[in-house]
Amino acid sequence: MLKREFINNLNEIRKRALDHMQKGFIVADYHVDQDVIIKILNEALINEVVCVFRYKMHYYTALGIDAAAAKSFHQRAAEEQTYADKISFRIIQLGGKPNYSRAGLAHLDHSQYTPGDELMEMTREDATAEQITIDSFAEMIRFMGDDDIPSCRMMENILEAEKKHAQDKGDFLKTMSPDLLMGVA
Repeated sequence: MLKREFINNLNEIRKRALDHMQKGFIVADYHVDQDVIIKILNEALINEVVCVFRYKMHYYTALGIDAAAAKSFHQRAAEEQTYADKISFRIIQLGGKPNYSRAGLAHLDHSQYTPGDELMEMTREDATAEQITIDSFAEMIRFMGDDDIPSCRMMENILEAEKKHAQDKGDFLKTMSPDLLMGVA
């Protein structure tokens, strides 16, 4: 059995921590192409930003239609903003810059923003967007695998929340009109 020496030297631990901080919080065994991970995370970020926009628009549209639905859209917008913030912070940790540009929004969004005027139309669009997000994020997680565990875990946590969002939207659609589920991804 191989014995490892436990580092009990606080000065050595501090030195390593400072070295990691100077490298953008990247640990020594990080062997993935940071530029590729930053690109992937920026795609996830753009997706979340568009979701914030969609839920905000649906919130304001639903205010005069259904107060409970409006509140739900507002809550989802806040949650999606939290995910965008987490992704942005991780991009910065990796030495990148979060992409909030209009060009990025137009070309990198996976879910594609489509406004709606009726509650069922908005909910159906949100359910579709959540499913697209789930599929996209699952692929990102598969790609990152064990090569970038912090980013992978962050995305896994976001993915679990997105699955719950999709389930909530699907359940709502089923209770309102099972026929409306036709065509939902």
